[in-house]
Amino acid sequence: MVRRGGQVLIRRVWSVVLLSVFGCTAGGDQTVIKLAHGLDPSHSVHRAMVMMAERVVEKSGGTMRIDIYPSEQLGTERQALELLQIGSLGMTKVSAAVLENFAEPYMVLSLPYVFEDDAHKWAVLEGPIGRDLLRSAESSRLLGLCFYDAGSRSFYTIGRPVQSPADLTGLKIRTQESASAMRMVSALGGSATPIPWGELYTALQQGVVDGAENNPPSFYLSRHYEVARFYSLNEHTGVPDVLLISTIIWNDLTVAEKRWLQEAAEESAQYQKVLWQESTEEALRAVQEAGVQVLRPDKTPFADLLDPMISQYMDNPAVSSLIERIRAAAKEPGGSR
Repeated sequence: MVRRGGQVLIRRVWSVVLLSVFGCTAGGDQTVIKLAHGLDPSHSVHRAMVMMAERVVEKSGGTMRIDIYPSEQLGTERQALELLQIGSLGMTKVSAAVLENFAEPYMVLSLPYVFEDDAHKWAVLEGPIGRDLLRSAESSRLLGLCFYDAGSRSFYTIGRPVQSPADLTGLKIRTQESASAMRMVSALGGSATPIPWGELYTALQQGVVDGAENNPPSFYLSRHYEVARFYSLNEHTGVPDVLLISTIIWNDLTVAEKRWLQEAAEESAQYQKVLWQESTEEALRAVQEAGVQVLRPDKTPFADLLDPMISQYMDNPAVSSLIERIRAAAKEPGGSR
């Protein structure tokens, strides 16, 4: 018993050390949470996080602060998630596609053409379904605070444009480390190749992959357009980003601190939507001016080939009920155009 108690004590002491290095510190009368992510400071999500940090200071009267570290300063996306899980980092941002590795319900957001349009998507994400999803990874010590708009993902390629699914046949397409994303590319005839985001430019440049898929701002800000000269807006998925906090950190906050942080996060999400629209328009204009051929293929052949993917998930109880709820949301007032 003493030995076990000693072990518990050691773990608690080590936890305090980790929190003071990366996660959450209480210096004097101020609580400081560290937030790290992999995006460029010019990205709309980073700018929204800056706004959130400002609002936290305002709401708390200066007793609470968020320090933001962009551009993988504190590690890759995977490393940031691991640090959250042990409480040595406070917050991060990841794609919802990555979170399906921690909580099966997130898979539903990676299904192709699951949303009818943007109105439907936000009715889902900002309603009861979205709130359930944000809490679904708590057992992995990851709590979602809000969704950020990541637009729609489309294919960009090096050697040839993608006008139809047939054009993907035999192409090595980079995907996120997401089973759903890999299944989608395979169903369209491509060869799914998971590669970390920070290594993708070089992989495209060296021909390790023939293309990738992402939204316009990410395609532009990553400078992938310098290598991949064809961008086909088939808009197969609308996977959002998720702002996460370690439950170890969250549970250590006061009721007031939780309220300030949650309110600031939700306000930043609304602000980011506006920034996202602006950055999407800017990105498409900029890549075309740089000589990229932007195509708008018929989405129907893509959707028809990918429809069986949704049927396959109907055997998974963690996902099937969410699919039905999402479909029902499209029929509700305000759920779709």
